[in-house]
Amino acid sequence: MAHLAEKLKEEGNALFKTGDYVAATSKYSAAIQKDPTNPFLFTNRAYARIKLEEWSPVIDDCLKSLELNPNNNIKAYYYLAQAQMGLKHPNEALTSALTAYNVALFTRSTSTNSAAELVTSCKKAKFEARERDRLRTRGALRVLLEDKLQQDLDEELESINEKLKSGDMRGHDADQERRWAREAWKKNVDELRSTFAVADPQNQPHREVPDYFLDGITFEVMNDPVVTKNGQSYDRTTIIEHLKRSPYDPLTREPLTINDLRPNLALRSAIEEFWKNNAGWVVDW
Repeated sequence: MAHLAEKLKEEGNALFKTGDYVAATSKYSAAIQKDPTNPFLFTNRAYARIKLEEWSPVIDDCLKSLELNPNNNIKAYYYLAQAQMGLKHPNEALTSALTAYNVALFTRSTSTNSAAELVTSCKKAKFEARERDRLRTRGALRVLLEDKLQQDLDEELESINEKLKSGDMRGHDADQERRWAREAWKKNVDELRSTFAVADPQNQPHREVPDYFLDGITFEVMNDPVVTKNGQSYDRTTIIEHLKRSPYDPLTREPLTINDLRPNLALRSAIEEFWKNNAGWVVDW
């Protein structure tokens, strides 16, 4: 049965590459029926289902894959985090993304950078959710308008997904349409926030931590940033602790020693100014 499952998986992979995610999902399901003990078949199907934005089935596949292979299963945790984000559960997503990142670090995986980016996205989503709750309790009009923009985006994405599943739209076209929809939504949200900031700068500031202020290991705001020979910045304390356990840059996976670290003075100055102006809320990040 295993060889039949492998054949069906390869057929699913070929369909996936063409953007036929619905047919690919069917092939992976058929493969699973032939070999339900193979954890990688479940992550293959999970990835296809991510493309269809079928978040709950993705979670089911990831949990089954982890049940079958709990050790170093980066893909399962990575896809699980994406599905939890899709369901707007940033707290759970952050836990899964951090697990994927830690496994990637431990195994020196090529997925480390992708996992790190996902952790940052999850942390941002978690903070954004708290921000929206904070503003909503103050009766902020901005939040009501942002909710409407989010509702419009969700409806547009659902329409795209229905066309994809019915065969009226190909997978690659759906990917592009979703990307355009999310880019337009972000542009509208940014313009809305800018307008409210100008109209009422004291009561409507948008609180956000720049990505480049975040340590690449702990994902917290740095205090004493240092830069590696490859231009990657870390907080001095965390990168030194990392190098005690591993002689490699955690993100580039290239050899790194403490002697390769240099103070990032410009970044430290910017962070100090940021802390000075935002100390009241940055601790919540």
